[in-house]
Amino acid sequence: MFFFLSKILAYLIMPLLIICGFLVASALVKNPSRKKRLFYIGLSLLLFASNDFIVNEVVLLWEVPITPMQDIRKTYAWGIVLTGVTKFDSGPRDRVFFNRGADRVTHAVQLYKMGKIKKILVTGGSGRLDTPERKEADEVAEALLLMGVPAEDIVKEAISRNTHESAVEVKKILQGNATPAECLLITSAYHMRRSRACYAKVGWSMDGFSVDFISHRRRFSVDALLFPKVEAISNWQTLLKEWAGMITYKLAGYI
Repeated sequence: MFFFLSKILAYLIMPLLIICGFLVASALVKNPSRKKRLFYIGLSLLLFASNDFIVNEVVLLWEVPITPMQDIRKTYAWGIVLTGVTKFDSGPRDRVFFNRGADRVTHAVQLYKMGKIKKILVTGGSGRLDTPERKEADEVAEALLLMGVPAEDIVKEAISRNTHESAVEVKKILQGNATPAECLLITSAYHMRRSRACYAKVGWSMDGFSVDFISHRRRFSVDALLFPKVEAISNWQTLLKEWAGMITYKLAGYI
């Protein structure tokens, strides 16, 4: 039930959906003063949510900072790669399609080839309501093979549907074979706080390696300060979804 409710909540808090709700309501209500109030609320939310400078400042505060490769001064037995980075509806099943989070995979491969991690554990089954048969760990493992990682250095966990379940299943696989200190968690910078909290909750606290940053360097240019950008709305959606996840996970006792 928690899995289904969390997916529904993720849709309800979409910024564009909320903005459209106010604008549609302003067109439907009859009272002139209420109509004007709803319209200006919707317009104000649109201008706020599409401002690149504002959302970037918030993201910079939230994301766990990047770790330069030269600052990794130990060799980890395992790199734990969280999925949620492939597309299922983009084309034929004869290849793997990645979305923006491909850094989770490509940077894991870079760490492996630099000798920073010895093996890669890919964790994640199906996180979708419409295609539960799709196992994303299988797709990522296929891509790792194509990138030159030997099959004997890849382990898949394809049962979990969310980050909490991932932590539970990964601990089952590694307990007795490794210690948390020998593992490096690889996931998106905006998702790192919740991920590490989930793993810590099950007693598997790890070092983290942030990838897939949605923030950029602070800019005071005219376009960043004044011009509306659709990417800003997308970044707010990512943040709101992550914050909602933090709250629901806390209420559920997952973190």
